[in-house]
Amino acid sequence: MKEKVGIVGIPPLEIIKELHRKKVEIIDLDEPQVQASLELTAAHLPRVYCAILRTVILNAMHIELDRIYIDVGPGKCDCALHVSIILKDMLSIPIIPTRNQDMEGLGFPLCRTRMPLLDKMLTITKNVRSINRDEGKKYPSCPPTAGFWGVPPRDFNLLTLFPDTTHIYGWTRCMENKTPSDLSLESQINPGVPTVFFAQSFCAKTALARHLADRHPRGLYLDCDVAAGSSARAKIEAFFELSGTPVLRKEKS
Repeated sequence: MKEKVGIVGIPPLEIIKELHRKKVEIIDLDEPQVQASLELTAAHLPRVYCAILRTVILNAMHIELDRIYIDVGPGKCDCALHVSIILKDMLSIPIIPTRNQDMEGLGFPLCRTRMPLLDKMLTITKNVRSINRDEGKKYPSCPPTAGFWGVPPRDFNLLTLFPDTTHIYGWTRCMENKTPSDLSLESQINPGVPTVFFAQSFCAKTALARHLADRHPRGLYLDCDVAAGSSARAKIEAFFELSGTPVLRKEKS
């Protein structure tokens, strides 16, 4: 039977290559994998932890795995280190902490191509499990009309409000580049385009998001917990309308 291995954050590329060599099934525990309430995690993790790490715990409670690799270094967060200890006490499988400090960038053409932002984000997050290199020819760059800076939101419906010519910045760009601890790349911004600086509520990256938004001539700081409510959506719509950027009003099917 094929092994099922969970990953949290972005383990070093060598680990991903080894998992491919062993032909295991890789499951991204950062993403919602089960239909269950996050409130079930309250016995293990305080509600003031971000929705992503609470999702990790929820997935681990419901999915039978053979082992978990969890990035506990600067490419993820200190809270992930604490979660690794909780997982060790919760589960009887090996929990293997890693520290991804890879700095050999593999490229980020998806972040700069013309494509619905929702589709771009889905492809980038899916590629966490892959060892693919730069696919620049497949995804040619387009001039940006808007920017999304930050981490992938738990509620991807938030992304339907952005134009197809949105460029992605922040940790998601590091994610595609497979250099999650590259703070210099994460901190890059484009002052020429209106940019939404996003982080999950209770995430440490809210500090950098707000700092960069304050320095950006046309930046909007935004944080959401589990779901993007009407208030968050209204802020994005108003922000882009005031900046003269067309807003797409369509829901994820």
